[in-house]
Amino acid sequence: MKKVEDYLNEGIYGVRKPKQAERLKYLGTLRERIVVALSKGQVMADKGLNGLEDAMQKHPDSKLLLNGHIPSRFFEEERKLAKIYNIPYTSITNEDYDSEIGAVLTYDFAIDKETIFVDDDDDSVTERKQDEPKSLLDKIRHWFFPPV
Repeated sequence: MKKVEDYLNEGIYGVRKPKQAERLKYLGTLRERIVVALSKGQVMADKGLNGLEDAMQKHPDSKLLLNGHIPSRFFEEERKLAKIYNIPYTSITNEDYDSEIGAVLTYDFAIDKETIFVDDDDDSVTERKQDEPKSLLDKIRHWFFPPV
């Protein structure tokens, strides 16, 4: 049951959202909803654009969130890609927290993608097959309970 203190805190600060720290880090969304995330450095250096474009082609119903703490001139290429693939984009600014994430391609629902960050070296998103075992325990589990 809620205590009086809980009601007072909700009245003062608002209702607490689950995973608030994760929402702050990923520009208001949850990690389980993210298709691709670019760091501030990648956005400012125009790195990761090929990976972002590939993700936009594969996920046309997603949306792009841009970090509002980064000057808008650094988002020219990302906005061009979003216009080409008809993906809505929004600038997110949180005055209380400055995330190291520069841009996020996301959905409003969970997709649970394992790898969301674009690799700087080959400028693409590396994805692991769902059937591929990750650890020794997963390999053993895979032997007894193969994927359907």
